[in-house]
Amino acid sequence: MKIFLATLSASVLLAVAGGAAAQNQQFATTQLSAGMHLIKAEVAVSEAQREQGLMFRESMSANAGMVFVFDTPATQCMWMKNTLLPLSVAFIDADGKIINIEDMQAQTLDSHCSKKAVPVRYALEMNLGWFKQKNIKPGTVLGNLPPLH
Repeated sequence: MKIFLATLSASVLLAVAGGAAAQNQQFATTQLSAGMHLIKAEVAVSEAQREQGLMFRESMSANAGMVFVFDTPATQCMWMKNTLLPLSVAFIDADGKIINIEDMQAQTLDSHCSKKAVPVRYALEMNLGWFKQKNIKPGTVLGNLPPLH
């Protein structure tokens, strides 16, 4: 029993430490524009960065977010596993046009996807309701998106 508890305690500590390490990973940032609104966006371009996303974050500034850059145009889906903040996500085509916006609740496994008829190259996650508060809707074109490869 003592060995089991020690192993369990070590596992819990590793899980907590792993979450803290993930939270402290640094992402490059860029400034995006949505009409007159400026966004300080962290950039998730690699598979590992896209998988981590905004997991374990406890807060995010009002005009901050994360832009996900996808390798190929396709239908993309997001989920909120280990994501502590409720978020809104805009799915964006290669020309920077928002295709659709979905609201996502914290720590859920529900899939939130881009519209299947239009392949996307980007997704932008912001605090829940940010797009609605700024009157940013599908059809809005974002500026200064990271270059596609």
